[in-house]
Amino acid sequence: MQTTSLSARDLDVIWHPYTQMQTAPAPIGIVRGQGALLFDENNQSYIDATSSWWVNIHGHAHPHIAQQLALQAGQLEHCIFAGYTHPPAVNLAERLLKILPDNQRRVFYSDNGSTAIEVALKMAIQYWDNKGTRRNKLLAFQNAYHGDTFGAMSVSGRSVFTRVFDDRLFDVHFLEVPTAENISRIINDIKALDPEDIAAFVFEPLLQGSGGMVMYDAGVFEQLLQFCAASNILLIADEVMTGFGRTGKNFAMEYVQTQPDIICLSKGLTGGTMALGVTTSTAAIYEAFLSADKLKTLFHGHSFTANPLACTAALASMDLFIDPACAANRERIHEKHVAFLAELSTHTIIKNPRLLGTILAFEIVTANADGYTNSLADELHRFFKARRIMLRPLGNTLYILPPYCITDEQLDQVYGSIRELLQQLA
Repeated sequence: MQTTSLSARDLDVIWHPYTQMQTAPAPIGIVRGQGALLFDENNQSYIDATSSWWVNIHGHAHPHIAQQLALQAGQLEHCIFAGYTHPPAVNLAERLLKILPDNQRRVFYSDNGSTAIEVALKMAIQYWDNKGTRRNKLLAFQNAYHGDTFGAMSVSGRSVFTRVFDDRLFDVHFLEVPTAENISRIINDIKALDPEDIAAFVFEPLLQGSGGMVMYDAGVFEQLLQFCAASNILLIADEVMTGFGRTGKNFAMEYVQTQPDIICLSKGLTGGTMALGVTTSTAAIYEAFLSADKLKTLFHGHSFTANPLACTAALASMDLFIDPACAANRERIHEKHVAFLAELSTHTIIKNPRLLGTILAFEIVTANADGYTNSLADELHRFFKARRIMLRPLGNTLYILPPYCITDEQLDQVYGSIRELLQQLA
């Protein structure tokens, strides 16, 4: 019988993401989950207040998703997706297109958010090539984060995530996040580049996640989108984080009128159950790849493209997502956040308290610069772990992004731990 703790065994064999392994404390061994709670080896519960890296929307070990997965596992676990298809993939594509912007016509499957972005970039660049036009430039926002593969890093802001690789990434023109004060300057900046040389603009709509939970206004964003659309610049909406209700609406692009040409989805797509990525496109983009010339094919794929189990998890998650109870829970969380936001606004030790849908964020004032490398993060990690609250600050940016099933009592525990923190720091 194994007596050494899971945490100790991990230290002998595992290399963790975003972790300085020499100095990081031992990880907590999690063995099961239920709802918004995760349980460690000693059966102590932790409130998952960040949805386990923003993926879990319905709660852990949800019985409906688990049941559907078990049924599918007994029928078909995987099948090559070139030249073959299967019911979960077709059913999911049909259901997704019904709730996405109505210009979306085709679904391309991959296996995570970063690869969904890679697919989108390749679609956009090859779209112009297939049409006989070379458009070489891409637009993205400063401080953007679109993933850790090379294409995704290229359209992400230059930061600690890309530092070692900056000279190996392709050239991208970065824009400020739009405000009423800078929107004219941004548009003039794009005009100076020659819009006819720009293939696409990739963006996280209304909320930059890893960039520090940066929120921006839909009205001025719409002005930027309209200009790009009028200039025939393809619009790629990275809804990997913002999709499936996080911002209050089903998708963040529902806050604007201009529809994207390409949409990227992952994270909440499967309810956080397993990895799956989706890139959707308009009919015009899809049709540019139709040809007797095989060189106009989109030569991209993954071994686990459209995995039947992953598609089944997404279908089960959608069953729960379209239930009116899910929308009611999102509204309940938002209302609770509104009240706590008003309380936070009275603290002088914090700045820029903000709220979008179920996501509440603010910065803690420190002597160091704001950002991911702010040393306060380690102190905050220790503080919340000791109180069995799973919060993962981005430097000195603290945020709450819970699964929709979190109870009012659990939210109050999260708020209470933040109150305690602010009292200690004051």
